Amino acid sequence: MFSLLMKERFYINEVVLGTAFGVVLGPHVAGILDPRSWGEKEEIITLEVTRVVLAAGLFAIGVELPRSYMAKHVRGLLIMVVPTMAIGWFIVAGLICELFPHLTFLSCLATAACLTPTDPIICAAIVGGSFAKKHVPSELRHILSAESAANDGLAFPFLTISLYLILDPTPHQAFSHWILIGWFYQVVMGVTIGAVLGFVFSHIMSFSHRHGFIDRESYVAQYLALAIFTTGIVSTIGSDDLLAVFAAGSAISWNGEFNKHTEDEVFSSVVDLIFNCACFVYIGAWLPFTSFNAPSLGITPWRLSALFLGILVLRRVPAILALYPWIPEIKTWREALFSGHFGTMGIGAVFISSLALHKLPKPHDVPVGEAEILASSLQPIVSFVVLGSIIIHGLSIPFLTLRGGVDLQIPSSASFLIEANPDRSPTSTVTPQLAREMPV
Repeated sequence: MFSLLMKERFYINEVVLGTAFGVVLGPHVAGILDPRSWGEKEEIITLEVTRVVLAAGLFAIGVELPRSYMAKHVRGLLIMVVPTMAIGWFIVAGLICELFPHLTFLSCLATAACLTPTDPIICAAIVGGSFAKKHVPSELRHILSAESAANDGLAFPFLTISLYLILDPTPHQAFSHWILIGWFYQVVMGVTIGAVLGFVFSHIMSFSHRHGFIDRESYVAQYLALAIFTTGIVSTIGSDDLLAVFAAGSAISWNGEFNKHTEDEVFSSVVDLIFNCACFVYIGAWLPFTSFNAPSLGITPWRLSALFLGILVLRRVPAILALYPWIPEIKTWREALFSGHFGTMGIGAVFISSLALHKLPKPHDVPVGEAEILASSLQPIVSFVVLGSIIIHGLSIPFLTLRGGVDLQIPSSASFLIEANPDRSPTSTVTPQLAREMPV
């Protein structure tokens, strides 16, 4: 009832509000919703709820990117995703290793893998809001959205190598499984299946539309149907469903026809909003506040707080500041700092940690062995960082508006260049070198 007021006046999105409402409904306040009281079913429900919401969000990002975006921006996207994730993975693992000495380095790598991906749902709520549309260049918003979608699926190899080294009897067998299963079977096959399904559905719907076999309402309904269909097929065979659904969304809108037929429809936005709100209410009730203080596992509030602060400063910002000269979409150090700060962690981290628990043995009351200690420590650490990210990143925009805001758009001093050639966009008129030299 007050959503427009909260979004347009105070710039507080549904992520923060949904999580807060979930905490209120949860076992520590009202006691109305308590997912952790559902026993063994809770892990499966959490895994599948986050899977479906991520699938819808990733498909939406793929569909809403500009025509043939992945082909035109593959260089910047690869540089922004792969090195940044790898650097952040090792940095976070090092922080965890220093703060939680009961965990081995392999367990720290597995925990860090859950915190490596940027959450696409929180990112979409931030870069798709009215503040970002006014102050952040569209090129930067698109690359942040594409990166948040791509690196969610690419978190699988980071997690699987850690788990294989922990669970497999020999390193040789672990690396063999990682290459054959983690990369070829999960990543490569997932992307291939998703892209093929997207292209096939795109041609079928174009054919049906040209011959009048499908109405507008049914055309828009394919938005959700294809996302669920792709997720179901790929997850059933055990491949990377997150990359698959993003590939399907990118493929179905490759020629821009799908966007043209659905651009005036609000159905997809309504579905995304319902899914996102429901999921963050669930996460708010699911958060294990009592596990944030478990001295027997070496988990204490001050260690968790120190970890989150270290992640906030070191996980992405140094890497992107170092790499941005090779990322054409990021033109100034301020844009690089903005991109590094908004490395949100949310539903994606919860999903990856739930997937890891699904592969790890169920721990005893007193964990025995490396795998059981990891299974007991994983979600308290991940969920605390997720809660901190929701608060800090979700409230960063309201804080910026109180401080007078930040404007990353091309400054007015470049307007004479645009006016001299109005048929060209600002990014095509102003060279990257000139844009970097201009004061922001």
